Amino acid sequence: YKKPFRIVNIRKGRKRPGLMPQHLTSVRAAQLLSSAEVVGDYAGSTELSFSPHEVKGGEFFFDIGTAGSTSLVLQTLIPALLFSEKKNTVILKGGTHVPYSPSFHYVEGVFIQVLKRLGIDIQLTIESYGFYPKGGGKIRAEIFPAKEIRPLRIMERGMMSGLKGYSGVGNLPLSIAERQRNALLEKIHSQIKGLRCPVDIELLNVSTPGQGTFIFLQSESEQSIAGFTSLGERGKRAETVGEETAREFINYYHSDVVFDQHLPDQIVLYLSICNKESEFTTSCITQHLMTNLWAIQLFREFHYSIEGEIGKPGRVKINE
Repeated sequence: YKKPFRIVNIRKGRKRPGLMPQHLTSVRAAQLLSSAEVVGDYAGSTELSFSPHEVKGGEFFFDIGTAGSTSLVLQTLIPALLFSEKKNTVILKGGTHVPYSPSFHYVEGVFIQVLKRLGIDIQLTIESYGFYPKGGGKIRAEIFPAKEIRPLRIMERGMMSGLKGYSGVGNLPLSIAERQRNALLEKIHSQIKGLRCPVDIELLNVSTPGQGTFIFLQSESEQSIAGFTSLGERGKRAETVGEETAREFINYYHSDVVFDQHLPDQIVLYLSICNKESEFTTSCITQHLMTNLWAIQLFREFHYSIEGEIGKPGRVKINE
C-alpha cells in the first residue's frame, strides 16, 4: 500500500489536459495523509510522481476552491483511511452536484450503502450544496476502521421494493423541482406498465452559494441498490432533466441486472483487496471500469474477468 508511482500524459487528449482543481486537491490530500514526496502537483501538470509513507489519520479539511467534485476527492481518501486504528473525519468544500462525477446523493445513497455490505462503515452528511460553476458546497464524512473487507456475490437483484429520491433547486423557484419530478414520473409510468413498488420523490429547496437544480432517483430491490442523477443547466428545460433520469432508470429496469453502470468502477478497488471471490452484473460495461481494473493491477496482484462488451450489459468477476 506504500508503493511509489509515476503517472505521465495525465488527461491527454482532453480539451484541458493535466490536473484539474479536484485532482490537485486529491493529490495534496493524499500527500498530507501519507507524508508523501510529490513532484508535479500543480494545475495543468501532465506528469506526477508520488511516494507515500505511513498513513496518519485524524480530522481533515480540504477546500477545492472551485466547483470541483467533493465526491471524487472523498473517494481518493477512503481507501487510505480504512485501515487506520481510529475513526477519521474528512470535511470537503467544493461541488456536490456537478457534471462528470457522482452526486452527493449517489455517494450517500448507493456507493456507501454497498460499501456497508463489504464491512465498510462511513457516515456522510451534507451541510450545503455546491453547483457548477460557483461550488461552495460542504460535506462531512466519518470513516471508521474496517476490520476486513467482505466479498460481494449478487447475481439477481430480486423484486424491486421501492423508488425514492429528491428533486432539488438552489436559489431558483421550487416549481422547477416540481416540473422535474413530474416529468420523471410521467416518463417512468408511460414506459413501465404496472410498476407496483411505491415511489417517493421529495422536493428540496437547498442552501447553496450559487444556483442549480438536480434530480436523483434511487432504486431499491431485494438484493441491490442503484442510483440515477441528472443536473440542470442554463437553457435546459426542467422536463429534460427529469426525463434523462427516467430514461437511465428505465434502461436499468429492463436490463434485469444488479447494479447501474456507474457503481462497478467505484467498488472494484475494495473487492480486489478482499481475497475472496466477488461477482455481479451491471447494466453497462464501461471504459471507466476497464481502466480502473487495469490500474489496480499495477499496484496489487488479483484476477478478474469480464463477460460482455463495452457499452453493453455484462458480468464482472473479481478474484475468481
